[in-house]
Amino acid sequence: MKWLKRIATAFVCCIILLQSAAQNKILVFQSDFGLKDGAVSAMKGVAMGVSTDLKLFDITHEIPAYNIWEAAYRLQQTAQYWPAGTVFVSVVDPGVGSTRKSVVLKTKKGQFFVTPDNGTLTLIAESQGIDEIREIDEKKNRRPGSSESYTFHGRDVYAYTGARLAAGVIGFEDIGNKLSKKVVRIDYQKANFDKGIIKGNIPILDIQYGNIWTNIDGDLFKKLKLKYGDSLHVSIYQNNQKVYEGDMPYATTFSAVEKGKPLCYLNSLLNVSFALNEENFSETNKVFNGPEWTVEISKK
Repeated sequence: MKWLKRIATAFVCCIILLQSAAQNKILVFQSDFGLKDGAVSAMKGVAMGVSTDLKLFDITHEIPAYNIWEAAYRLQQTAQYWPAGTVFVSVVDPGVGSTRKSVVLKTKKGQFFVTPDNGTLTLIAESQGIDEIREIDEKKNRRPGSSESYTFHGRDVYAYTGARLAAGVIGFEDIGNKLSKKVVRIDYQKANFDKGIIKGNIPILDIQYGNIWTNIDGDLFKKLKLKYGDSLHVSIYQNNQKVYEGDMPYATTFSAVEKGKPLCYLNSLLNVSFALNEENFSETNKVFNGPEWTVEISKK
């Protein structure tokens, strides 16, 4: 009988761990609202109204207006550094008030993402995997007294629901009906290697400096068998139209080349990137980012 008690004890411990994963009181926000008005503060006020024990943080509120792709990227870029049980509220919602679904996605890592299902979950679903998705039932999970408001779901639905989940006021099963393990996805070029050429996407810019960040990771890049100083041939396309073509060395850092000269390097995420030393690659070459931007790299 001792072994039965041990199994029962282990089972109870697992249940407690699973429950506590949704109740670590960490709530992380991102939006395209900016900080010029009170929208972000309103969302945080709603969260504090649920529980003053919550710990509130931000990814960014400077997503370009309506840019769902950048919202998807910033979640993937940042979520990996947060613990299981963290609740993310992401509000980039050009379809607010329409038929798009409001959902909470639980990943296989045990994190929760509260957001419109409009493409925002594209990269998180791929990188972490989908454990379960539930549609937010607004009859139960909407800020009281907000039923006549149709254009601020970030405050009335997402912040309110996210706060209740993070605080442990509700469990994941209380969000609403379970959905199939599918999300609205944005198409983009995934990184791959074929016949000596690596293809990838430009998901984001190092916006302060104009450096070009790709989704080509260091392990895939190694297939070119390069040494520092070797020259690369780089072509960049927007919607299959060539925007840039040139050669540049593979270097450890910017100062390895003269000022204004191009280089290829691995960024802080260990992904392939391009820069002009002390100048702006993006503005100089009119290269930007998004699902429609692709890059091809080969050894010269």
